[in-house]
Amino acid sequence: MLILIAEDDELILKTIEHKLQKEGHEVILTRNGREAIETLKERDVDLTLTDIMMPFASGIEILSAIQAMGKKVPVIMLSSMGQEEVVLNAFDLGASDFIVKPFSPNELMLRIRRFMPK
Repeated sequence: MLILIAEDDELILKTIEHKLQKEGHEVILTRNGREAIETLKERDVDLTLTDIMMPFASGIEILSAIQAMGKKVPVIMLSSMGQEEVVLNAFDLGASDFIVKPFSPNELMLRIRRFMPK
């Protein structure tokens, strides 16, 4: 799978990148929301992992941009904010899943596998 990661925390970004590559996935790294949206305009990806709070455009704005482009891409939201309203808002807007930081890379892989082609 080709997976876009939108995350401004370099340690989390590199940890996810390493785990996904080890599992055989190709990754595209973006460090802010604007970069993620521009990349999504140019490339078709199989899955997007995005932090909610990021510079220039939030994960919610990335999710909205994906929908505006008419792309049917699963989006897993990552956030250290575990408030119920944030989670519900993400799902209402079309998020496929939501993981609260900190999380286990193994848990992330289990969730990603749900979106892999059979």
